[in-house]
Amino acid sequence: QVQLVESGGGLVQAGGSLRLSCAVSGRTFSIYNMGWLRRAPGKEREFVAAISWSGGSTYYADSVKGRFTISRDNAKNTVYLQMNSLKPEDTAVYYCAAAVAYGSMWDLKNYEYWGQGTQVTVSS
Repeated sequence: QVQLVESGGGLVQAGGSLRLSCAVSGRTFSIYNMGWLRRAPGKEREFVAAISWSGGSTYYADSVKGRFTISRDNAKNTVYLQMNSLKPEDTAVYYCAAAVAYGSMWDLKNYEYWGQGTQVTVSS
């Protein structure tokens, strides 16, 4: 089992920044990739960014490339999502997720463990 707890969401104006954190506990040795995913009001969950647990490889959705940065601190078992130049369309509940089997970073089906989510609201 892997436990994930997100924090850092909130209300921010367009153009502003937020940093989300995800505290990871449990069987961390079993993790292949960590991802950030989001669900906007009335929409399906979508991939945002991912990072490999061991090697640091990253992958981003086109919609956030150049604005968001995913990183990890393995000593603290924490994954971060730095979000800059936020837009109203970034408004969503953001979830941290862990994949414990090898697979594509961008495929939501590969993420077995999910956090409870943190709300990000960007006002125009």
